[in-house]
Amino acid sequence: MIKKAAFPRRLIFIFAALSLSLSAFAVELANEGYVGAEVCRGCHIKQYSDWQGSHHDKAMQEANDKTVLGDFADTSLSHFGVTSFFFKADGKYFVKTEGETGALETFEIKYTFGVYPLQQYLIEFPGGRMQALSVAWDARPHSDGGQRWFHLYPDEKIAADDELHWTRLSQNWNNMCADCHSTNLQKNYNASTKTFASTWSEINVSCEACHGPGAGHLNWVNKAAGWEAHSENAGLVISLDDRKHSKWSLDAATGKVQRSGTASANKEIDMCARCHSRRSAISKQYIHGEPLLDHYLPSLLESPLYHPDGQINDEVYVYGSFVQSKMFQAGVTCSDCHEPHSMSLRAEGNGVCLQCHQAKKYDAPSHHFHASGSAGASCAECHMPPKNYMVVDPRHDHSIRIPRPDLTEKIGTPNACNNCHQDKSAVWASSALSKWLGKQPAGFQNYAEVLQAGRKQSAGAGKTLADFIRLTDTANIAKATALTEIGPYLNASSIDVVAAGLQADDPAVRVASVQALALVPLNYSAQFIFPMLTDPIRAVRIESARVLSPIPPGQLPATQQKVLDDAMQAFVVSQLANAERPEAQTNLGNFYTARGQIIEAEAAYKTAIELSPVYIPAYINLADFYRALAREKESEAILRQAIVVVPNSAAAHHALGLLLVRKSKLDSALTHLKFAAENAVDDPQFIYVYAVALNSTGQTKQAILILQGAHNRFSGNVDILAALAAFNRDEGNLSGAQMYAEKLRKLQE
Repeated sequence: MIKKAAFPRRLIFIFAALSLSLSAFAVELANEGYVGAEVCRGCHIKQYSDWQGSHHDKAMQEANDKTVLGDFADTSLSHFGVTSFFFKADGKYFVKTEGETGALETFEIKYTFGVYPLQQYLIEFPGGRMQALSVAWDARPHSDGGQRWFHLYPDEKIAADDELHWTRLSQNWNNMCADCHSTNLQKNYNASTKTFASTWSEINVSCEACHGPGAGHLNWVNKAAGWEAHSENAGLVISLDDRKHSKWSLDAATGKVQRSGTASANKEIDMCARCHSRRSAISKQYIHGEPLLDHYLPSLLESPLYHPDGQINDEVYVYGSFVQSKMFQAGVTCSDCHEPHSMSLRAEGNGVCLQCHQAKKYDAPSHHFHASGSAGASCAECHMPPKNYMVVDPRHDHSIRIPRPDLTEKIGTPNACNNCHQDKSAVWASSALSKWLGKQPAGFQNYAEVLQAGRKQSAGAGKTLADFIRLTDTANIAKATALTEIGPYLNASSIDVVAAGLQADDPAVRVASVQALALVPLNYSAQFIFPMLTDPIRAVRIESARVLSPIPPGQLPATQQKVLDDAMQAFVVSQLANAERPEAQTNLGNFYTARGQIIEAEAAYKTAIELSPVYIPAYINLADFYRALAREKESEAILRQAIVVVPNSAAAHHALGLLLVRKSKLDSALTHLKFAAENAVDDPQFIYVYAVALNSTGQTKQAILILQGAHNRFSGNVDILAALAAFNRDEGNLSGAQMYAEKLRKLQE
């Protein structure tokens, strides 16, 4: 599985882009096949006019008097003892603020990005690196609390050595946001020099960012030499015509509309998802018209990105929400609601929904039970509740769900009713809905308790997950998420769900099925996974290659070895596409370790640490690597280094504690294992290991108490149950031992 940074706090993802000054040679290369918006304007006047002034048009701009919205008239903002000063000199814009060393430095603002409700500013550093300032301008009007400087982390002191400081990797434009805020962005990272030479065709999100390079279309229009080769699709790389060959008709009985001629592929949604999704890049360069999962691996409904019911928690950029919706299942596309060039809604207020839903049925108190014109009568407020990100930016949840205060009662997920009625309880809201509807609401999104069971390792989680995965009427993203949770529970009675998942039409389900099999012994899982090495989708192939990478060379026939080698090379290439990221380098380290490539593995782990000294997974994997080579001193040294860098890392303390157990330094080991167990309360493995260590030092009663508390929270964790059965037996509590043993037996049936 391609991992993301395990930072302890949510990152503010930079939401606009810019680049370096380009040499003429670089511009020529970057513009190959791209003709520019001004050329498109010649024929597509209305679309060009709609696009001008849009968020795409202003996603990235050079800093000048026309583009800078912030007040640079000798103003300042103080935040946790650091005062930033904003001023102009010689027609340029500057900020004096805390730099990389913690000292105040003066920086020139090179570019603006974003325009509303906030605008950020980009600063150029040596090596082609661009960094986004964490102080932003609130572009909202005064009446809404805007027209002010504010810090993106208002409640935290972000010191210069913090991973979230504006000068650090997490706020780097080149790898965090550039790809989605300029047209034909080429990152051009040099892994040897650790520098960027990033280029673009156009500074903002222009026509060809979505429609692809226009040279072929231009040749077709002008009947230029060889134009016949471009006759298919009028020379366009991709035809975003999902809405053209279908129509919506009203079903008078239900008051809803149905789509005829449903598109065979979600070309438009995949195109938008390229940027409007939380995802990992798995290719060096996006190619228009190719499947989304050939170039990106979108996040599933995992914690902390989503609540267990699929509602947004962290910043997820719409796609993962929308594909959960009944609208998506019915064939609704982005441009059914949004005008794609201006980015505005196709109608105001409830009018967007009333394009398809009859007003007399849905825009009426008999449906929403609120006074017309009130917030409770708003389709979006109830079915797409917003959440604020970046302090001032409310974003609507696009899963378009039925409010479920009953789930708030059961598992603590938020609900739209109590978003407004904050002085009331979820019980009150649930009772009101039950009274209005005559029952508790349900809905298409039927997986909240299923995914919660997987997250909490509840008793019966394996069967609950398997039964859910077998359902046909559910969102594929939820099914894929459940597959990633079922791995520890796979047995003879549930292996069918993974086998079926490998044959699913949805590539995300196939990827998740491969990931589930990663927890099954390789000699068994290989027979399922090997055929996936030739899957038509890159994400499936490279994930299969990662899982099968421990197969030693020489154990396969030549033809099969060639298939595996090709897929493994594709995996390496996918990671090198993000060579500036510590996650990618750690993935490479793990891959090379599995392949027995010792020199390459060590180099990759060390590169990860060099790129981000606070990325703890790199330290832990490097320590494991040293341990496997019997280099115990180096293993201990790297873990102690990790704790110095990130003193509160539960994972680093846990790893060091295990190492000290192996060295029979139990007192020191217990200190670190206890720290891990108490500071990672959602990780049952840390609690289990600490309890086992206590038992080994004769503190069995204390171990049992800790395990009992853990069992109350993770009732389906087999390790905890097995330990409780054994420890109670050793203490002479045979009835207790028998009780836990029986629970364990039932779980393993």
